[in-house]
Amino acid sequence: MTTNTLIPTLDASGDVPTLVVHPEGTPRGVIIVVQEIFGVNPGITQKAQDWAKLGYLAVAPDIFWRQQPGISLNPDIPEEFQKAISFMQNHDFVRGLDDLRAVLDWARSQKAGKVGLVGFCMGGLIAYQMATSTDIDAAVGYYGVGIGGQTEAANAITGQLLLHIPTNDGFVAPDEQAAMHAGLDSNPRVTLFDYQGLDHGFADTFGARRNEAGAQLADERTRAFFEKFVG
Repeated sequence: MTTNTLIPTLDASGDVPTLVVHPEGTPRGVIIVVQEIFGVNPGITQKAQDWAKLGYLAVAPDIFWRQQPGISLNPDIPEEFQKAISFMQNHDFVRGLDDLRAVLDWARSQKAGKVGLVGFCMGGLIAYQMATSTDIDAAVGYYGVGIGGQTEAANAITGQLLLHIPTNDGFVAPDEQAAMHAGLDSNPRVTLFDYQGLDHGFADTFGARRNEAGAQLADERTRAFFEKFVG
């Protein structure tokens, strides 16, 4: 499934291509699904569909649309992995957050209940930044990179934040993981879970990076978190 909805940006510079998946019946809330560096690929599409099956209005924006809309890459193919790294390096995170704020505004305009956001890898960092800079009700980050140096921003969180941290993450060094705990453990609006021995991408929908037991545990915790704080 490809993107099927265009969401206007806040500055009227364009429209964010977005995959929207409707649940059967009245939504219990909205879940925004923020991609890894591989685009709205089959794994992210499946995650959006899974949230819709649980009764949520699922919204998966194309984060790289300003560079090239419709990116869908496979992390298990080295050439595509390197291409994804290039897209991430050229991503304008400041403007990208503005695009996500437009998506959040659109989600609230649907009057489908509270809004949560779940992000993976680069999307995990974006989940943290959305939690610290918007009034989103709840956010979840899987193996977010770059959070350790931004922990002071957590004082601005008004909703709730959950972070999944694999201890053997090849993209988040042990000292950064320690900084995340030092800066966030005492915050009553933040919950951190460590996953001993697991690596970056352990909750991928499918593929070589997935760890079945770890993915199921993290996803169960995420579902319970959204049930409590979104609906």
